[in-house]
Amino acid sequence: MADPRHPQGLAGLLVAGLLAVTIPGLTGCGSDLSDLQRYVEQTKQRPGGRIEPIPEIVPHEVFTYPGHERDPFDSAVIITRVAEAATRTPSGVTIDVDRTPEYLERFPLDTLRMVGTLEQGGMQWALIRTPERTIQRVTEGNYLGQNHGRIQQISPSGIDITEIVPDGFGGYMERSGSIALTE
Repeated sequence: MADPRHPQGLAGLLVAGLLAVTIPGLTGCGSDLSDLQRYVEQTKQRPGGRIEPIPEIVPHEVFTYPGHERDPFDSAVIITRVAEAATRTPSGVTIDVDRTPEYLERFPLDTLRMVGTLEQGGMQWALIRTPERTIQRVTEGNYLGQNHGRIQQISPSGIDITEIVPDGFGGYMERSGSIALTE
């Protein structure tokens, strides 16, 4: 018999104990499958059912709404528009990529506010408040806004600006804008 005081003897006793518990438990998992075999035989004795025929597919009547005859997924329309744009004469509007951007060009145009004007040395200046709450002085020819907006004219009531924006066909076009004096 194994000595429980030695580690090898203790391991042997544990293995023997586990075998004593699991072997009787496994004997209940015998090969008596009679109830399963009986169920299978009963199922095979039942008469087979009739399979319903596949239902007939009735095509729906197509209705075309007036003015919607073109297929929305037809790319020929887009290709035609791009070809027409390519044959147009270019607007000649370009962006000067070598020009150093001015401080006010980092802000969207709608976040800039004109808060006043100033005349100094015969030159008209507009005072612009930024979203950072600083006041900047600009004159005609200065740039502001994120679309290359150039100041064309300063008046006591506002600033007229010409922006350069993409035309959607790989070129650019000019767009007029303004900033009104904020009270």
